[in-house]
Amino acid sequence: MELQKALREVRNNMKYGIKTLDDFDVQGKTVLCRVDVNQPVDKQTGELKDTTRIEGCVPTLRELSDKGAKVVVLAHQGGDLEYKNFYTTQPHSKVLSKLLDRNVEYIDDVCGPYARERIKAMQPGDILMLDNVRIMGEELTLFETKLRLTHEEQAKTTVVRKLAPLADLYVCDAFAASHRDQPTLCGFEYLLPSAMGRLFEKEYEIISTIMSVPERPCMFVLGGAKIEDAFLMMETVLANDSADMILTGGLVGNVMLAACGVDIGKASMAFLGKKNLLELLPEAKRLCQTYRDKLVLPVDLACVTDGKRKDVPLSGVSDEEVYIDIGKETAAKYSETLNYAQTVFINGPMGVFEDRESEHGTKAVWEAIAHSDAYSVVGGGDSVTATKKFGLKDEMSYICTGGGALVRFLSNEELPVIKALKHGSKL
Repeated sequence: MELQKALREVRNNMKYGIKTLDDFDVQGKTVLCRVDVNQPVDKQTGELKDTTRIEGCVPTLRELSDKGAKVVVLAHQGGDLEYKNFYTTQPHSKVLSKLLDRNVEYIDDVCGPYARERIKAMQPGDILMLDNVRIMGEELTLFETKLRLTHEEQAKTTVVRKLAPLADLYVCDAFAASHRDQPTLCGFEYLLPSAMGRLFEKEYEIISTIMSVPERPCMFVLGGAKIEDAFLMMETVLANDSADMILTGGLVGNVMLAACGVDIGKASMAFLGKKNLLELLPEAKRLCQTYRDKLVLPVDLACVTDGKRKDVPLSGVSDEEVYIDIGKETAAKYSETLNYAQTVFINGPMGVFEDRESEHGTKAVWEAIAHSDAYSVVGGGDSVTATKKFGLKDEMSYICTGGGALVRFLSNEELPVIKALKHGSKL
């Protein structure tokens, strides 16, 4: 396959100007390893609801430990914009201990005296997990968006100044957070030699290759509720010819239908207005006019009334109903189309897949992709959750941990962490 050939060629070179673990001898060295293991938390039990991202960083941590590094793990859990999930990283250390089959010590400190003394006392092969880095105010999203520090300025923040002198190397394995511009992600690279971990390397490699040399036909399935993300990438992948076809569903499909002049009913339009999505209509209209031959829109929609699903053609939509899934005819049409794909990128479900009455569209499309011969990449939290719900995780070619980072990467935006790692690779 052309995609596999391209991946092999990339592996023979330094990855896009960023060093990897292959470039360093870590025996006896102290390594600060930033991961993204942010997961939904059940605060009543103290348990994580999912471990996908934790599983993703295991190869890097195992390799560093096996090679005799003293591994200090930095991670965030929730934050100021996601406070319901703000929590300690202690549950993560327990999961990592089980997955790695070795002790991952947790301490409830990030860069205070206790943390620094414990790091100094580490032995080769030890793995130490610090507490949630967002305990530090400089790691919060509001700090990031309001102050907009340069990477050089981030290197002078408290968490970087106190931890960097204790380390020999910085490794970032947090591709899912690579769109963030925060000190533990972008500051260490200005003080320490830096590399990307195995998960970061793999995800960067696969997504870059799909963008540059996808095997044709390459189809994008875009849906879900975060339609701003879809619009960020839609223009880019259509303009640069990465996508041969985009199949739309969820709120993305509803907005595109409305932009193309299709009546989706007053209730559905009101729902879009409540979500402040009607402001996207001018852009959606432009995309429809410019790329109509590559955009595939629903031909019917489904609502749930009194607990029962109802599929209706576009000519029969009601002003009283909010349509929360693509219709069965659309699902069948999409499934047939996807049989011809050689590369499929998925970001966003076709409807409210969490409920049985409205899961049909997402389930049918996901199953079609899973059973096709296409190389499939699933990105975004809801897409991954749907993949797991329908028992298709092992049927997809690659599950990407990134959501926002993935979208911005596919939009040709230079991600802050990638920029920082390129700088750190020169130290």
